Amino acid sequence: MNTARHASERLMSWPALTQGRPPCGAGLGLNAGFQEIVHFHGEHEADVHLTHAMIAKLRPALAGSSAIRLRAGSEWVTVRLDIGSDIDLLTTLVSAALQAATRAEATPPGAAARRSDPCTRERSPAVSVVAAG
Repeated sequence: MNTARHASERLMSWPALTQGRPPCGAGLGLNAGFQEIVHFHGEHEADVHLTHAMIAKLRPALAGSSAIRLRAGSEWVTVRLDIGSDIDLLTTLVSAALQAATRAEATPPGAAARRSDPCTRERSPAVSVVAAG
């Protein structure tokens, strides 16, 4: 089962999200305005762009999930999509990302390509697992 496809189909029905191509080259990305919110790597993984403040706020919940990976200093959260409840977790995080994006200042066109915090595929391979569960 391609859980990323199921997740992307669910999220594409959200009126606040539009389809786009992420700067990292992943196949499908979803944006809110000019802000990239989520994109998918392969059949079982998605990156969600949160703010540092939102990650700090959600850290207790994130620490309880073995499906979540964080990178120190990054605003990207990686969700491993193995089962249906992982898709539910992803949609919750995308909702939080949308909330964070509406609080952030508007980003001018083209700024996503110049983002100083690239997605997880553009960083060094060191990944910290928040919790094993």
